[in-house]
Amino acid sequence: MSISVNTMRSIDHWLGVPLCALISPVVAVLDRLQGFFKPALQQPRKLLFIELSEMGSAILVDPAMRQAQARGAEIYFLIFKSNRASLSLLNTVKPENIFTIDATGLFSLMRDSVTFLWQARRQRIDTVIDLELFSRFTALLTGLCGAQRRVGYHIFHGEGLWRGTMLTRKVHYNPHIHIAKNFISLVHAAFANTIEIPFSKIAIPDAEIRIEQAKIEPSDLQAVQQRIFDLAEQMAIPFDPVSQRVILINPNASDLLPQRRWAPHRFAELIASIHARWPKDLILITGSANEIAYVEAIRLQAKVARAINFAGKVRFSELPALYTLAKVMVTNDSGPGHFSSVTQLRTVVLFGPETPALYGSLGRSIAITAQLACSPCVSAANHRKTPCQDNVCMQAISVAEVMVKVTVQLDATD
Repeated sequence: MSISVNTMRSIDHWLGVPLCALISPVVAVLDRLQGFFKPALQQPRKLLFIELSEMGSAILVDPAMRQAQARGAEIYFLIFKSNRASLSLLNTVKPENIFTIDATGLFSLMRDSVTFLWQARRQRIDTVIDLELFSRFTALLTGLCGAQRRVGYHIFHGEGLWRGTMLTRKVHYNPHIHIAKNFISLVHAAFANTIEIPFSKIAIPDAEIRIEQAKIEPSDLQAVQQRIFDLAEQMAIPFDPVSQRVILINPNASDLLPQRRWAPHRFAELIASIHARWPKDLILITGSANEIAYVEAIRLQAKVARAINFAGKVRFSELPALYTLAKVMVTNDSGPGHFSSVTQLRTVVLFGPETPALYGSLGRSIAITAQLACSPCVSAANHRKTPCQDNVCMQAISVAEVMVKVTVQLDATD
């Protein structure tokens, strides 16, 4: 069981602020000493990205990582151990260049953090890009890892979110452009030959945030398709992939922001509506292995014979194969919306407390949002934590509205 998100936020605030205050002068002294003994870094050679908690961000940062590689840097990555698999979808980072931290307990968190700091110095990491939005924990790791060039978001004249003086290159976080473009602005700051205040004074066109497509092994396609056949046969469901389409429903979202969830009964109604409209197609309800019971409850409520509980039936590495076999997926704003962008799968993504303008999928996606006056209610300014306990923004999305977008996406596949 991992440390809860709220516990981590509390630790980051109550311990992070005083630790940043205590360690900032130490980092400044170490920088001064390093300046005497090491030549100034001309260009990043070994560049580490830090993004611990968001699996979807491992996809959204991929265009930025590829830009860094194209400029000649060897790429490293630090991520929570439980999220490491997300880096395997595009394999931009070599497996041996991935550092992990086990967040299942305070002891493992502290142990692996110290281990990382030692490994980073041993690998002679010269540049760090902190992708997290004003996390003090990642700021401390950035400041203490020994890199000469340290890049991240800085608050400047804004209130709160203080993280000490761990950064050598401070980037303005822009809450009005997509997060993938914000990530690219960090790479620009890492490679810039002159200091800007603030970084980054560049225009980033949409073409720069296109997602590479995953390389899918034929054996994975065959294995996943066979699993679908086997489950359909067990449930006495006739299935012909030539004449019948596969539609995916992903009803859950991570615990990081439970307000993003569309109600289970709405998903059940959607499944029933899809079956009524396209009775021959096969509906797979997806989820992780620990969501099997949750998914089964939705399936039973939908009362659709051609709906299959597919939770836990594919390994993470097989997701691109599943997404290639399917025609459309409906999902909450969560990892699968981003994971599917490495394929040609068309998606409908439901947004509430966050906005697709900043966190929308970079794939063939249609976003639905109620656009309430209070939404989006999470941002970098509140550490993506909302006081809302009544997600009207998600409740306001109707099944009929989703069906319209599903129809658009299915029609586009014909």
